[in-house]
Amino acid sequence: MSTPAKANRGPSAGPENRRALIAAAREIFGEGGVDAPLSAVAKRAGVGQGSLYRHFPDRASLALAVFGDAIVELEDLAASPEADLAGLLELIARQMLVSVGLIQLTLTDTADAQGASVRGRMLAVLGVVLEREWAGGRVDREISADDLLLLLSMLAGVLPRTPLGEREAVVRRALELFWRSFAS
Repeated sequence: MSTPAKANRGPSAGPENRRALIAAAREIFGEGGVDAPLSAVAKRAGVGQGSLYRHFPDRASLALAVFGDAIVELEDLAASPEADLAGLLELIARQMLVSVGLIQLTLTDTADAQGASVRGRMLAVLGVVLEREWAGGRVDREISADDLLLLLSMLAGVLPRTPLGEREAVVRRALELFWRSFAS
């Protein structure tokens, strides 16, 4: 028995469809990373792929909609004069445990303006806090924002292939190795 087709509600369904697509993408990207099939996002949202592409013409625009709040949260933390690298990495770790997509987004399509923008914003956040760490002598001056992003990207590459129940331990171990290796 086939499922009856949803009635087309026209343009009035647009905002609801957009919200459903963002919520579905957050779940799908959380499970499988930003490279997860967009067809799975449309299916989970209960809309057709045409609707998905009307709202989000490419993967990067969908990912930006999903992770926009996360990058703003990181920028807000970095803007605080009291923010340190341990706190920033802890916040990134919490975000990664929900979804590795933000870090993956910083590594993909950097030739694309949106991808370059996200990467630039992430490097700026890391750089601001890293300068405080250098000034306080807490981190070796040879460590750069690019190095930190590389560390996070390696972790983002491992997490989607790690069973859900083991992800937090992997994140904690990676941060422990960082501090043991690069703290002054």
